[in-house]
Order: sequence, then structure tokens, then C-alpha cells
Amino acid sequence: MLKKQKIDWIRWIDGVWVSDNELKKTMEKFDIHELDMEACLEWNQRARVDRYDDYTFIIYHFPKYNPKTKVYELNEFNIFLSKDYLITFREFSFQRINKIFENYGKWKIEWEEKELKITPGYILYEITQAMLEKMYTVIQNNKLDIRELEKKVFESGSTNLVKEIMIKKRNIVILKHMFKPQVSVLRQLETAVNDIYKWEMEVYFEDLEDKLDKIVSDIEILSEHIDSVEDAFKTMIDIKTNFVIKVLTLFSAFMLPLTLITSFYGMNIDLPLANSHFVYVLMCLWIVSMVTIYMFFKSRGKF
Repeated sequence: MLKKQKIDWIRWIDGVWVSDNELKKTMEKFDIHELDMEACLEWNQRARVDRYDDYTFIIYHFPKYNPKTKVYELNEFNIFLSKDYLITFREFSFQRINKIFENYGKWKIEWEEKELKITPGYILYEITQAMLEKMYTVIQNNKLDIRELEKKVFESGSTNLVKEIMIKKRNIVILKHMFKPQVSVLRQLETAVNDIYKWEMEVYFEDLEDKLDKIVSDIEILSEHIDSVEDAFKTMIDIKTNFVIKVLTLFSAFMLPLTLITSFYGMNIDLPLANSHFVYVLMCLWIVSMVTIYMFFKSRGKF
């Protein structure tokens, strides 16, 4: 879907899941470099900023949550910024950007009252800010999920939690790989925007840098938190495993003498005391010895 917006001399073209033919036609109209055209057609490019004389090409990455797989997917933004136009292509629709697009006309009135000038740079700032603010919600949800996961680990320690921990850890790794490269990208973008708009946008993009730095820092904290939850889970499983092995070992040790004796008396040969109550006496002695040894280890804190 391709949407177009125009106010005065500014043009904004916004595309979601646009076909290759439409992408080519749109970019050819604005004389986009062929390498940038290839980058738009080949998704999952690395986040970057490419500067040209008449426009700047930006690639952003933001997460899109898939409720079926419970995993974050890469939502790539291809952006072309110029003094006269803004072109945005992305894979998934995003409500906040749609709202910005719809309210574009209202902004003109509001900003004229404040004696501010509408430019593609301001619109790019609002788009980036909307995506970063969305990330605050994503991070907060992850914090709550990890706390709930941590509670489950200490309350139940069930092996079924392995999948939940691994999915959460994978999502945090995806977020980390997604946003770390964009710190340098945003700094390069600030320089490019300052050159275009003569430092009018410096304060705005410094604000975006601060927000992105905070997001990256929060992701690092989430990574450490999920690692500690995983370590706690492994420790709980090891404790349970050791307990089970200890019980089985002790039980096997107690049963070994009886197994040895019964194997002899199970043979078809004459043995002493075979027709007496010796076996019952032996079982009583075995039970007494088992209880005695258990209490001994219990008093020493070994069991």
C-alpha cells in the first residue's frame, strides 16, 4: 500500500509492503541511486546512513512482535530524506506512524501558530521518536515478563520453563543486535540533518540520541536479568537432579545386600537356614540399618 501526502512544497510518500515495481517507479521519479534501490528491494539490510548531494538514505530497524511464535521479527524502515520530500518504506504497518501521517495537516496549523516551520526533518524526528517511545513499552513488558518468569522459577522450577526462558533470551538478543548499531547511525543522521537544516534540528536529534542510549542501556539490563534467571533455573534443576541421584544411590546401596543374599537363596541348591525364619530376621536388620544410616547422614546435613 502506497500513500502520498503533500503540504505546500513538502511531499511525504509512505509505503507498507509495496511491490517491487511500485518501489522502482517511486524511486526513479526522485532519481534515487541504483545502489539504494537495490538496498530497498533486498530486505534485512544493516542499519546505516548514506549521504548524497540531494538526499540522505537511512535504514532503521525496529521490532515487530509475532504472537504465534512469541518472537520479535525485524521491521526494516527504508527512509529517503531531502529538503523537499520524505519517502518511507517498511514491511509492517505501525499505528503511530499512520496517525502521524493522518494528522500531518493538523500539524501545519499547530506549528504555524508556534512560528515553527514544517520540514521533512521534523517529520522524520516525529517518526523516530514514536518508534523509540514504543520501545519503552516493549522494554517495560519484557521487565514484567522476566519478573513473572523469575517467580515461576523459584516457585515451581519446572523443566517446562526452559522454552519460556530461551524464547525470552532470544528476544533480548534480537533487540540488542537491532539497536546497538543504530546508536552510531543516529549520530551520523544528526550530522546529516544539521547540514541540511543549518543546525535547526540539533536539539531534536540530540533528544533522540538520549532516548536511544537509554533504550540500549535498558536492553543490557534486561540481558543481565534474564541471564541471572537462567542461572537460577539451572541451579534449581541441578539441586533437584542431585537430590534424585542421592536418593537413588542410597536406595541402591541399601538394596544391594538383600539382592546378593536373595540371589543365593533363589538357587535350586540346599543352603543353611533355607527353611527357617532367617530371611525375616535379615529384612528387619536391613530396615534398622537403613534407618540408622539415614539418621546419621541427616544429623550431619548430608541428606
